[in-house]
Amino acid sequence: MRPLRSHVAALLFFAAATALADDLPTVAPELWDRPRSARAVLEQPAVRDAIRAHLAAPGSRIVIHHGYGQNPLLQAEELRAWLMTLAVDAARISLINDVKPGESLKIEVVK
Repeated sequence: MRPLRSHVAALLFFAAATALADDLPTVAPELWDRPRSARAVLEQPAVRDAIRAHLAAPGSRIVIHHGYGQNPLLQAEELRAWLMTLAVDAARISLINDVKPGESLKIEVVK
């Protein structure tokens, strides 16, 4: 019975996150046009604000919303790796492919 409950809870979490994806801060597409560094990633207001909010709220999660396809997924995975480098626990980062085609990555902190 427990696995079913956790599966339902995960579905509800992702459904709620998907409904809000249109209103979330975006990561500037220009970030992907040049080589990245921790500094360049942290200069992104959406990333900086998400990290601050996450660190201020123990138990929170960061959700990276991305589009379908190889490039959006690779960008989301790379952003996830940068967040881990910047002291965010990998277990507290989720990726969801719910962004419309052509839109930038979006980042959200879920408390």
